Amino acid sequence: MVAPQSEQQLENALLKQLATLGHSPISIPDEKTLLSNLKTQLEKHNKVVFTDNEFKKVVNLLNAGSVFERAKTLRGIKHHITKDDGETLYFEFLNQTEWCKNQFQVTNQVTIDGKYQNRYDVTILINGLPLVQIELKRRGCEMGEAHRQILRYKSHSFGSGSALFQYVQLFIISNGVNTKYFANNRNQALNFKQTFYWADEKNDKKWYRNFS
Repeated sequence: MVAPQSEQQLENALLKQLATLGHSPISIPDEKTLLSNLKTQLEKHNKVVFTDNEFKKVVNLLNAGSVFERAKTLRGIKHHITKDDGETLYFEFLNQTEWCKNQFQVTNQVTIDGKYQNRYDVTILINGLPLVQIELKRRGCEMGEAHRQILRYKSHSFGSGSALFQYVQLFIISNGVNTKYFANNRNQALNFKQTFYWADEKNDKKWYRNFS
């Protein structure tokens, strides 16, 4: 018989496992901290320093277009802004050739104010951008509830402020017994039938045993 496990226990175990896999834990309680961390991580990744005014240009570049267009921005090889001294500064959001040179972080309980205030369970950031959002429910809870929670986030707060959560590429939902994933696709994400089971290389779906 599977032992009872609360949502908080599942979240703590997942955070611990992600840390062992090289995701640096970081506390990001709100959007202000999210933006500050993004600046730090992009500077580290590109080996540059942005002035506050230059970073505003980076954020403006990010905060444009649909989810699909933002995915294209994310995958662009090089982007540029005009520096305060008039020079052109080239930079990238992701290293797609050597993925291990990106900066991986994990945080939890990020609070974003939008139409309603939402607090997200677990977020994986790459170079400061939130690219994977994980929604957890207590063991045995209906998976559809976690899916509906993601849809509420998308509707209520993903587009608020700098709208960095519009860059999420992958959603993961888990109740500690089963885990599914789906892409941040405007049409497919709405349909629970377009979620897929997460399994290991042996097609074992009970991956939760690794951290429960």
